[in-house]
Amino acid sequence: MTRLAGHVLRATVFIGEDDQVRHRPLYTEIVHRAHAAGLAGASVIRGCEGFGASSLIHTSRLLSLSEDLPIIVIMVDTEEKIRGFLPELETLVSEGLIILDEVEVVRYVGRAGDGAPPEPGRRASP
Repeated sequence: MTRLAGHVLRATVFIGEDDQVRHRPLYTEIVHRAHAAGLAGASVIRGCEGFGASSLIHTSRLLSLSEDLPIIVIMVDTEEKIRGFLPELETLVSEGLIILDEVEVVRYVGRAGDGAPPEPGRRASP
């Protein structure tokens, strides 16, 4: 089980929903490669509106012609692991934004039943 505590790095990738790599959504490829690289976790968040370097506004509003909504992929792990994964990210992301920032992990606990210890106040399942 991966343990995270204290000061770590967060990599945040801003891409478009329609971005692909080898006929697969780019966000899916990033998550699967992060998992294979042993990162502590990755989450994908779908935005409802935004714009980037192209200055085109992408929105989910009904009458809009744009469907290429913003996607944010967030990964958190030790500085060593995140920086080690950066070259792969830079290869995958041909259009978009990759940022790093230091964050403090307050709590990182897996779901009960996946080998993680139970949360305080909860008993382990028999």
